[in-house]
Amino acid sequence: MPDHLDSAISTSTIQQHNCKSCGNVFTGEYCNLCGEKILHPSDRSFKKLMSNILIAITFADSKFIRTLWLIIKSPGELSCDFADGRRVKHLPPLSLFFVLNLVYFFFPVIQLFNASLNTQLLSPLNEWYRTLIAHKLIGLKMDVASFSLIYNIKSTSYAKLMVMVFVVVASLPLNLLYSKRNRYFTDHIGYMVELACFNLFINAILLTLFAKFLWLGSYLDETVLTAIFISTNLYFLFRSSTIFYFEKGWKLFLKSALMIIVLKLALEVYRAVLFFVTLSSL
Repeated sequence: MPDHLDSAISTSTIQQHNCKSCGNVFTGEYCNLCGEKILHPSDRSFKKLMSNILIAITFADSKFIRTLWLIIKSPGELSCDFADGRRVKHLPPLSLFFVLNLVYFFFPVIQLFNASLNTQLLSPLNEWYRTLIAHKLIGLKMDVASFSLIYNIKSTSYAKLMVMVFVVVASLPLNLLYSKRNRYFTDHIGYMVELACFNLFINAILLTLFAKFLWLGSYLDETVLTAIFISTNLYFLFRSSTIFYFEKGWKLFLKSALMIIVLKLALEVYRAVLFFVTLSSL
């Protein structure tokens, strides 16, 4: 046997490792059973630690940036890739959703998924809400200002956990609208998660930044915000329905318009659920 083959076999034998997690014997950097990585001295260095902290703080992970840009540039492609099994190159939509959700609730100026008491009182159910609030004020022996402050704190904490109510409710009509498109219910939910990510980034985080740093807050009244939400969501629905549901022609326009109504209704249902959960906790 040639010397170089002997050397290669010897080196391969020397590089065998016992996996610290599952006990499997393997060669290379990663365990072929559980994926555990060999820990080298360089992995314990201060430089590596700072690199990991930088990635965690700045979202320098290329998957995060690439996935977020994909949602903006080509809505529906992320959902299509995940539904079809092409998942390695993207951050999972749910992971992206929870990161954006966390960022949004640090400064929920735009009342999208967070709904203050004043926002809730703009609901079509506002007369019923006012009656319930009046009874609550009597029971708690509290003035309106104090109640509003406590309510808003509680509502924000619950809203972080309950945004998925909006996602599930909004995905229900998709089973009827696209029943012949060979999509599972979980595919529709994944699609609505992508839309929620789009709204969190464009209509909540970016819009909040514009309002705070460009002093546009006074111009963003309910009418302007509604126009922005409708136009941006129509952009998403037009582009994504073509890619994810292979829709085209007049049906694309009709179903996109219907979905705008569905999104509005789903948001109202979500806010109603949030109101009653918050109120019952006080």
